[in-house]
Amino acid sequence: MYSFPIDYVEPVFRPPSEAKSLILPVTNGCSWNKCTFCEMYTQPQKKFRARKPDDVRADIEKAAKAFGTVPRVFLADGDAMVLPTRRLLEILGDLKQGFPGLERVSSYCLPRNLAKKSVQELSELKDAGLGILYVGMESGDDEVLRRVNKGETWETTRSALNKIKQAGLTSSVMVLNGLGGESLSRQHAINTATLCNETQPDYLSTLVVSFPQGEERFREGFGEDFVPLSQQSLLEEIRVFLEHLELDNTIFRSDHASNYLVLKGVLGKDKQQLLDQVSLAITQPDAVPLRAEWMRGL
Repeated sequence: MYSFPIDYVEPVFRPPSEAKSLILPVTNGCSWNKCTFCEMYTQPQKKFRARKPDDVRADIEKAAKAFGTVPRVFLADGDAMVLPTRRLLEILGDLKQGFPGLERVSSYCLPRNLAKKSVQELSELKDAGLGILYVGMESGDDEVLRRVNKGETWETTRSALNKIKQAGLTSSVMVLNGLGGESLSRQHAINTATLCNETQPDYLSTLVVSFPQGEERFREGFGEDFVPLSQQSLLEEIRVFLEHLELDNTIFRSDHASNYLVLKGVLGKDKQQLLDQVSLAITQPDAVPLRAEWMRGL
């Protein structure tokens, strides 16, 4: 009977673009794990800890024996970049030795995890094989960030993304459509766009905030004035967001399963085309293929 070489602590999450990557857990859970909109690592077995070096090395050796080599590796769980640079360099070295055909290593990254890492350290990680960091910006509005207990601000996210760019690493930024509810929708859209303009991410994607386990935990932090956006309002928020984006060469996607409207393009050259698609979805929803409610999810 076939046994996968890595024994995961479920559930395991990874970005959609890492679907064909080998998932290598170097930490368990998320070191912050206080965002009220996130349910990814709330189970008891996902309590944060850094995995022992010998255990990670053993997983690499077993995977190398099973697969020979792999082109891509994603470092799990929620924020491998919380590990010291020295430890990350050890992991990248073991990966390079185990998988001679390895092309890219990636990881989720909380902005706070780069506060004590210098651009020089990030450059060393890039030279060792790290290629892309997925950063959950969620919002560029400080009031929204405070209400959802993100533990970040406009400035901490700006600083982290600029460090990533200066080090020559690729950044993939995620924004949560609807995170501010009705009351903060416009400032959420505009300030998030402004932060994106300041940092010029390589990739930018939107997800719609969702609550599979209910809204109670979220409302406790945000306040009882939270009113979820309707489908129409979500599209209007995206339109405001796009209108205020001034990006030079960012690959934009809203194709995650949580989105009603799938958008794909490069900003800024496709900005008007994307705005036209959103406007059509708002004014003539029957003329645009919108994702049915039963097809949406995380």
